Amino acid sequence: MAVVFKIEVNLFDYFYVDKTNFMKKPLILVTNDDGITAPGIRTLISIMKEIGEVIVVAPNSPQSAMGHAITVNNTLFLEDVFIENDANEVAQALDITPVDCVKIAIDQIIKGKPDICVSGINHGSNSASNVIYSGTMSAAVEAGMSGVPAIGFSLSDFSWNADFSQIRNFIKKITLQTLENGLPEGVVLNVNFPKLEEKEIKGIKVCRQANATWVEKFDERTNPHGKKYYWLTGTFVNHDKGEDTDEWALANGYVSMVPVQFDLTAYHAMQQINKWEF
Repeated sequence: MAVVFKIEVNLFDYFYVDKTNFMKKPLILVTNDDGITAPGIRTLISIMKEIGEVIVVAPNSPQSAMGHAITVNNTLFLEDVFIENDANEVAQALDITPVDCVKIAIDQIIKGKPDICVSGINHGSNSASNVIYSGTMSAAVEAGMSGVPAIGFSLSDFSWNADFSQIRNFIKKITLQTLENGLPEGVVLNVNFPKLEEKEIKGIKVCRQANATWVEKFDERTNPHGKKYYWLTGTFVNHDKGEDTDEWALANGYVSMVPVQFDLTAYHAMQQINKWEF
C-alpha cells in the first residue's frame, strides 16, 4: 500500500495529473415539489451532473405548500421517467410528497446516504415564513434529519418559463462549497435568488429569516348547486425592518442564504416558562 501511494504521489508531482480526476464523484440526490416535469428541477439536474453522480426522485405532479407531510394511509408507487433529451437517464417519479421522496430514496433506492441532497429549483421564493409551508425546503430538512447535507434552492419567479440560467453558476458554487466544507449537524441551507440577470446579482449574503408572514384572505363563492366554496388568497407582509434578513437581501439584489435547523425548541423561552407553577 505504501509503495502504491508513493507512486501515485510521484505521478501527480511529475506529470501534473489533475488530482480531482482520481477522486470519487459525490452521489447527489435531487428532488423538488413542483414535480418531475418542472423546468426548475431539470435545470438543477443538469447542474448537478457537472458535479457528481445524480439520482432523481421527485413527485410526478406539483406538490407545492405540502410542508413536511408524509403518506401514511396509501401505498407508494415508483415510476421511471426519462430525463429530457437523454434516453439513457432515468428518474424516479412518485405520486407522493417531497418528504416521501427523500425517505424512499434513502431507504429503498440508494439504500444508504447520498453525499448531498439538493431540492428545487423552486418556482417562487421560499424566504421568511414560506420555509414552513415549502415542500422544497421540507425535502431538504428531511434529508438533514437523516444526516445528509442538504440545500433548498428557490428563484423569486413563479412563472413556468422562469429563466434559471442566470443562477446556474451560483448554484454550482454553493453546492461545491457545501460538499467541501460540510454543514453543522442539524442544519440545512435555504437559498433564495432574486429575479435578476446574473450580472445584476451583487453576491451572496448569509442572513436570518425575516419576520414576514402571509395575511390570509378567503374568497368566498357559490357553486351552481348552491354550496359555498373558498379560494385562499392573501398578501405577503414584511414586519421586519432589519438589514440582516433574507427579505432585505433579495430586495437589494443579493442571494439570500439562511441556515435552517429542524430543532424547533425556543431555547430563549425555557427559563421564563420554567418559572411557572404547575
